[in-house]
Amino acid sequence: MRVTVEDNPRLLYLREKTSKLSHLPGCYIMRNKAGTIIYIGKAKNLHNRVSSYFRDSEHLTKVAKMVSNVYDYDFIVTDSEYEALVLENSLIKQHKPKYNILLKDDKGYSYIKISAEDFPRITREMQKKGDGTFIGPYTSSFTSKQTVEEVNRVFMLPTCRRVFPRDFGKERPCLNYQIKRCIGLCRGCFTKEEYRAVIDEAVEYIKSGSVSSVEAMREQMEEAAENLDFERAAMLRDRIDAVTRAAETQKVFEKNVPDCDVIALARNGDLSCVSVICYRGGKLTDKSDFLLGETEEDLSTREDFLTQYYDAGIKIPRDIYIDEEIDSAEILERFFREKSGHAVRINVPKRGEMLSLIKMARSNAAEKLSLSVGRSGREIATLEELGALLGLKKPPLYIECYDISNLASDSMVGGMVVLDNGRPAKRFYKKFNIKTVYEQNDYASMQEVLRRRFENYFDAECSDTGFATMPDLIFLDGGKGHVDAVAPMLREMGVDCPVFGLVKDDRHRTRAVVSPDGGEIVISKNRAVFNMLTRLQDEVHRYTITFQTKKHSAKTFESELTKISGIGPKKARALLMSFRTKAELRSASVEDIARVMKISAEKAEEVREKFVEGIK
Repeated sequence: MRVTVEDNPRLLYLREKTSKLSHLPGCYIMRNKAGTIIYIGKAKNLHNRVSSYFRDSEHLTKVAKMVSNVYDYDFIVTDSEYEALVLENSLIKQHKPKYNILLKDDKGYSYIKISAEDFPRITREMQKKGDGTFIGPYTSSFTSKQTVEEVNRVFMLPTCRRVFPRDFGKERPCLNYQIKRCIGLCRGCFTKEEYRAVIDEAVEYIKSGSVSSVEAMREQMEEAAENLDFERAAMLRDRIDAVTRAAETQKVFEKNVPDCDVIALARNGDLSCVSVICYRGGKLTDKSDFLLGETEEDLSTREDFLTQYYDAGIKIPRDIYIDEEIDSAEILERFFREKSGHAVRINVPKRGEMLSLIKMARSNAAEKLSLSVGRSGREIATLEELGALLGLKKPPLYIECYDISNLASDSMVGGMVVLDNGRPAKRFYKKFNIKTVYEQNDYASMQEVLRRRFENYFDAECSDTGFATMPDLIFLDGGKGHVDAVAPMLREMGVDCPVFGLVKDDRHRTRAVVSPDGGEIVISKNRAVFNMLTRLQDEVHRYTITFQTKKHSAKTFESELTKISGIGPKKARALLMSFRTKAELRSASVEDIARVMKISAEKAEEVREKFVEGIK
């Protein structure tokens, strides 16, 4: 989105002011007409950074809105980029500008409650209400919820709605008792004192953790066995087993992870979400998700997030693992060291267990983001992976794919299919009759289709929504020749959109992506991307060949095929849809024909002799 003088009459003044701005590091403070601070940023080169806002160039929607509201700005020169970081952080906390990332603590506090009853329950509560004993507050609802579930499971405490002692013996014990998830308090076999002792042990377990609790319970079990109290010894043994199983379950996620925070970002268009997973004492203790709204490029988003997140009173671990490199890692490490009083390392894992935890954090961020954009977390993650694989600056939300079908020179056609946020958008599909190419020429036909598509885009009177949208990514069903034919033409037209080719193997399956420099990018190792691009290539081929078969000559081919005994319209159509051109048909082997038509080798040989070899 561009900002013009019509949007902000002060733009020429701001450009003139910025042309004289210092190249030193510092902070800049954007103000609106009322003098209110609307944005604060830092830069290692004030002139270059501030100039980028007022140039005649594309901006994110959020940035464009901010620039259109800038009446003037102030700046503060600092001696170093580190001082600029500290100053920016302080100013953002003080003024809370509208267009900065502002992390809001919307989780609130939670408590673990031990109710004031003859037979208490242990529950998680968001407020300190009612009689009872409260443990907390917990800043993480994740931690309190997980703790309550675990302690009720380990000590087999009742979680049903029965009221005790009123309901003692009134009904048979529920399923939880049968599967040893509850001690069966409803049977009336426990006195208040006996049950209170279990609750006391559970509270101690909450406060001291599993290791010390196991040691204490093991001592009690041995003492009970020596006193011949075998029933109590068996109960303690089962409880120790439950604690051990809980710890083993936790290790599936922990695997001896040291104290650290694992942080990853997911993006969908201009929207971003960051997920933070915390490990303390060898245990996953917290997970938080932050929807950031519209943000700039990923690197600055990560830096801004880290600065504000750890400046909000969060305990800073010695190790912070993030999903991408950031330029200011050393500066942030120094900033966090001075805040925490100990060394802090910002790491980007490339392999092993920490990389798997990064992927888990990114998956969490994608799932959270999916709730906002109406897409599944898997779809969002796949678009992120595709963008990273192709070296794009951000995930491609609007993808167009093109194909040409030219079984005969009088029925050459093109097709365009669209993925909108990872899903087919059939309302934007387009069909093209080739008008300027008179002999079979895939490259020239593809050029015509793309030229006509973007002539519509630049036509101010064009009201077609599909044509009026600039894609984030273009795929051509073809290899290096197709990309070389189309990419220069688009640049001449002023279309700034990455163009890649999709190539198939000898079995007509998507094999690789051809980059603009002619190199091939292997996609088979990334299953989600591979599946998405395979479906995309199959869809554009289906759409184009279906259109082409409606042309007269294609019907002629089909009718010629159906003259062969045992070949009906369905089998004929399968052959024509699998081989788009005469050249492909002529090069098809008997085995290929048999496979796509699902006929015997003998019948495929007959098709080849009577139909394929007769094509000129």
